[in-house]
Amino acid sequence: MAADNATYALELRDLRKSFGKTEIIRGANLAVAPGERIAIIGPNGAGKSTLFNLISGRFAPTSGDVILNGQRINGLAPYEINRRGLSRSFQITNIFPKLSVFENLRCGVLWSMGYKYTFLRFLSNLDDANERAKELMEMIKLDKKRDTLAMNLTYAEQRALEIGITIAGGANVILLDEPTAGMSKSETTRFIRLIKEVTVGRTLLTVEHDMGVVFGLADKIAVVVYGEVIAFDTPEKVRANQRVQEAYLGSAVADAQGAGH
Repeated sequence: MAADNATYALELRDLRKSFGKTEIIRGANLAVAPGERIAIIGPNGAGKSTLFNLISGRFAPTSGDVILNGQRINGLAPYEINRRGLSRSFQITNIFPKLSVFENLRCGVLWSMGYKYTFLRFLSNLDDANERAKELMEMIKLDKKRDTLAMNLTYAEQRALEIGITIAGGANVILLDEPTAGMSKSETTRFIRLIKEVTVGRTLLTVEHDMGVVFGLADKIAVVVYGEVIAFDTPEKVRANQRVQEAYLGSAVADAQGAGH
């Protein structure tokens, strides 16, 4: 595919998606600079999940473009998009439950380290892959759970493991879909800190309903309503945006301000 302007890590240009006669995404535009942390918010049914599915290749757009690192990725399969530098986690935790923490992470690093379809080598002998898995395990604070089966981790630990797998391939654009859903307040606080640490130097887009998480994590907020991005700015300016408050935030903004976020 032809190269495009690589100023942005991720860009959406008049992106549209229809299912039959129903238009879900209605000309979404967004330009995310490298290293920015972006929260995507909006009411239920606004099209946030569809937007993520379009970006990550699960859906093909009806029209418009998705530009990743200066390259159009319209129509590519999810694994092809992943190999171009984008990785995604889901609302429902996706891990290998019967593999250990270490084995999960090692699986995540193999392709990016050039091992691909290798059947004639013992994984224990892949020193570089093992070392990278160890580094990731320490990064996500699960080094003491190295040999624990993923199915036996706590929910918060499983989510941390999934983030580790998400970044294992070296992607520079990370999509996290409601990463703190189902967590307690203390778990959420720790998880925000973890997300900030592991995404340093990477571009982050996250769909999140918890406004405390949004205002505590994001450099900018994209507000999606009826399939359009109606605002894209810093948390402070989004708080003060009258159109946003009328369309979505309302008292949630005041609650977040009162909480000091």
